[in-house]
Amino acid sequence: MARNECPLSSLLPPLICGSATFNSQYNPDPYKLPTTAIVHRALSLGIRAFDTSPYYGPAETLLGQAFDTPFVQENFPRRDYFLLTKVGRTGGAEFDYSPAWIRTSIQNSLERLRTTYLDLVYCHDVEFVTPEEVVTAVIELRKIRDEVGTIKYVGISGYPIDVLCDLAELVLRVTGEPLDAVMSYGCFTLQNTTLSSKGIPRLKAAGVDVVPSASPLGMGLLRRNGVPVGGQGDFHPANNGLRSACRKASDFCDSQGERLEVIAIRFALENWMQEGGIVGSMGDPASGIPWRRETIAEVGGKKLGVSVMGVSAIEELDEIMRVWRSILDGLEDGKQIAVAAGRWEGDHEWSLRRQQEVQKLSAEIREVLDEWVDFAWPSPSIESDHISPFHGNTSQETLNTVDSSDQDVEVVTEILEEVDDRRSSRL
Repeated sequence: MARNECPLSSLLPPLICGSATFNSQYNPDPYKLPTTAIVHRALSLGIRAFDTSPYYGPAETLLGQAFDTPFVQENFPRRDYFLLTKVGRTGGAEFDYSPAWIRTSIQNSLERLRTTYLDLVYCHDVEFVTPEEVVTAVIELRKIRDEVGTIKYVGISGYPIDVLCDLAELVLRVTGEPLDAVMSYGCFTLQNTTLSSKGIPRLKAAGVDVVPSASPLGMGLLRRNGVPVGGQGDFHPANNGLRSACRKASDFCDSQGERLEVIAIRFALENWMQEGGIVGSMGDPASGIPWRRETIAEVGGKKLGVSVMGVSAIEELDEIMRVWRSILDGLEDGKQIAVAAGRWEGDHEWSLRRQQEVQKLSAEIREVLDEWVDFAWPSPSIESDHISPFHGNTSQETLNTVDSSDQDVEVVTEILEEVDDRRSSRL
């Protein structure tokens, strides 16, 4: 298979606007959200990447409507922004990783997003299917990439770090080509930083180019008001112990004149920008220099860790951008960038002072969280005829898609059995 000559890490912007919030899980009626205004504002502020999924209810359709407007078409050529979507998860307890559905799903996403190509496609929530299904889906996506050209890069996404690492290693060993991206959510937050401590070493060793970190608030857990309750009720998998610990952390922040979500967002964005840089990107950093396609070279000359941040209102977006640009102002060349973007040169020193304040408060908050630091909640059970999380028997079918000698088949079979054994031990 022919991999793109230009690595994803040289192009993907380090700040991505997520659209999971354009869904009834997070909001009672996503159709009432100002989604078109949010997208237009995001583009105007310099955001050049948008993450979505067919699983996010009407999100793809709402994004497509926002892009198919005179404002976007006249000011933002399609080549200037990135569209990231997913395949495989079709409903709350429904998955279809078959090659036929992969192709149908891609065509559906192209139509809903009103585009002729997708920049990056993930296999969605890979922890709920077998390794065989994931490898088969990745191979099919790469066939579409190479034969049809409607996909540029291929990755996987999910929650459990060990599972993501197992699968990244498996894809490399079976296909000989590493994944372009592995996205984890809720695993680099004020409460849980295992994406850095456990994930980066293995994912980097597996050749993964970019590791975006999504949901810096842990799907809304790290907020004063607690988890969001949308049209589907309380969907969050966190148990009562973790929720109670987060309420105590919020009370502590209140006693310090801060809000938990404010500290949590800055902690996650700022620290992942640095720690995730080794698996980060050099795309447009949205630093605020108006109407200019930027490069990371202008804000320090190195890759930045990639974060995905969803919003439901323009005010939330504006606040995220204020924090993001403040973090950029604290980088090595932040003073020059602040001035070029029309901000005060003293913003560099302010950013460094705020960084110290947040780090101190974060350490104290993690003391309050105590035993719940780096706790990862179990993925919810799938109550259906489909397989349970982290479990499933592999078969020879996966190997039929790989041109291998008899000796290679034996090796790959051992690899798949090894992954099954490790997953079964976690049940």
